[in-house]
Amino acid sequence: MTPLMRSVLLLSLLSALPALAQPPVVIGSKTFSESHVLGEIAAQYLEAHGQSVERRMGLGGTLISYEALVQGELDIYPEYTGTLTGAVFNEPAMNAAGLTAALAKDGLEFYLRLGFDNSYAMAMSEDLARSLGIAQISDLGEHPDLEVGLSHEFLNRGDGWPELQRRYGLPQQPSGIEHALAYRALDAGQLDVADAYTTDGDLDLYGLRLLDDDLAFFPTYDAGYLIRQDLPSSVRKLLSDLEGFIDEPTMRALNRRVANDGLSPALVAFEFLREQGLVRNAPEPAGSESRIAYNTAVHLKLTAIAVGLGCLVAIPLALLVSRSSRVAGALQYLASLFQTIPALALLALLIPILGLGQTTAIFALFLYSLLPIVRNTLAGLAGVDPLLKEVARSLGLTPTQQILRIELPLATPMIIAGIKTAAIISIGTATLAAFVGAGGLGEPIITGLSLNNHRLILEGAIPAACLAIATELAFGLLERRFIPAHLRVG
Repeated sequence: MTPLMRSVLLLSLLSALPALAQPPVVIGSKTFSESHVLGEIAAQYLEAHGQSVERRMGLGGTLISYEALVQGELDIYPEYTGTLTGAVFNEPAMNAAGLTAALAKDGLEFYLRLGFDNSYAMAMSEDLARSLGIAQISDLGEHPDLEVGLSHEFLNRGDGWPELQRRYGLPQQPSGIEHALAYRALDAGQLDVADAYTTDGDLDLYGLRLLDDDLAFFPTYDAGYLIRQDLPSSVRKLLSDLEGFIDEPTMRALNRRVANDGLSPALVAFEFLREQGLVRNAPEPAGSESRIAYNTAVHLKLTAIAVGLGCLVAIPLALLVSRSSRVAGALQYLASLFQTIPALALLALLIPILGLGQTTAIFALFLYSLLPIVRNTLAGLAGVDPLLKEVARSLGLTPTQQILRIELPLATPMIIAGIKTAAIISIGTATLAAFVGAGGLGEPIITGLSLNNHRLILEGAIPAACLAIATELAFGLLERRFIPAHLRVG
């Protein structure tokens, strides 16, 4: 090889290093099917053009997704102009220039519009609306006895129920319900009115009527991708190919394929991109078998690390304070405080500190594992026969030797029972980790709930139940193997 050729090869390698070292683009979505489909469209399109992508789909609500983008935990997620003005900035009348300026302060940009408006609307069964003569939202005021069920986010957001109720003077007191489940409740007659998205695929399936917004309450909800301003120009250029590519009938058809045909958002996005000629020779999304194995492995990882950390912290602490009933009580009280915090609230509070992902989920699970381990360790130590403690003292054992050689071995059955309880609790609670992009078996459960897809729900629920049963059996074998029968708990 000539010196010139070597120089050219070296320069080529050096120029490729930045691309090789470039981190993946992190793409997220919220829990409902349209957001998931749009997130997958962006992810698969970037992947088809050589850009590595990390997915964090099914995040728990607008403010979690927005905060994750601000914190740099996400680079892109699908959003709507009306949601930003109404739910994030609480100014539904904000114009485009005002929205751009407000986003810029957070280092964000509404980069492109996909080509359709997905507005909020109020929906009723067509038959019920016709029988009551209801065609517009203001007509609801004449029927105070109607049962209204609203998605949890819509119940509280600035462009949601509180302002809608004030604008129209509506007398109903709504209840909260998962968005996808509301359609089934309308169809079954358990609800009379629910909030809806105008591009929902379920609207035709359940024969629903969208009530006219006669006081023009809802703003425009142009769909697009919300991105960080520091997103690489190469990624921006690729995303720009999607601008104006999806109109409202197309989006409703994509949603219908998820809602009616039972296809996964990833597969719907893949087939759309291929049909539109946007990608070629791209691999089809993984089937359910590989998803189950991967999600189970992630679930086990989250649980094992959290419970392991709980043991490393809780057991030594309990041993340290066991001699003082006052300090031991304070430790149990502190551990019990963590249990009183709802899991979703704890995850949301941890995002600004730890960000999205598995670290947040593991830390939350660790906090929840402390109480059963601390309580059982202290109970096991307190249950040691006082006579044995007196004999140990008379033999000249130091307090530390008494704990390590007498009390701890005798308390081991109770400690193992506490670890088993913590592990089983963590397996169940870890299903909520998907709300913060940590994956696991909660991912198909949450996606299935948002899509009203029983198969996806079972894809996560059955393995999670099997893990809990397997954990129970494994601890039972451990107790029979290492603990004498007269010392076993239960």
